[in-house]
Amino acid sequence: MLLWEIFAKLTEMKVDAKYINPFLVAIKDVFDTMIDLPVTIGKPAIKKDVVPSYEVSSIIGLSGAVIGCVAISFSKQIALQLAGALLEEEFVEIDDDCTDAIGEIANMVAGNAKSAFPVDNASISVPTVIIGKHSVNYPSGVPVISIPCEAGNGSLSVDVALKSGDLSKS
Repeated sequence: MLLWEIFAKLTEMKVDAKYINPFLVAIKDVFDTMIDLPVTIGKPAIKKDVVPSYEVSSIIGLSGAVIGCVAISFSKQIALQLAGALLEEEFVEIDDDCTDAIGEIANMVAGNAKSAFPVDNASISVPTVIIGKHSVNYPSGVPVISIPCEAGNGSLSVDVALKSGDLSKS
């Protein structure tokens, strides 16, 4: 799916694209420049549950001018491949180095997206990587937009749940 088609779909879903579009661009940029692995971005959809699509997730919280979280979930196969591409080594199991690399990928995507937000004063947390069956504590009352992606030998999903923050509290 082309980026302009995705933008049109977000508009159709009545989602404020100013916080979603930067993630679409960031995913492409990080995969193209830092990981050197082509990525195909699928059609965004509203996520109905709190269970990630895959068994490996890196979750980053946002605060300040933008509040919420981003959860990037990976199949084990693509997590190993992405970590290997980033660190230029081969992984056969998810170990500490692989976990760190998965967190760094999420950090790069969130950091790149944050820099394109239409507001300043948004902060991102250190990524938390979770392996195995789990759920994500998304902010209440905020739609979770799930962006499916294909890269290399597997799939990943970028789930974004963000809203404008109350700057008077920051």
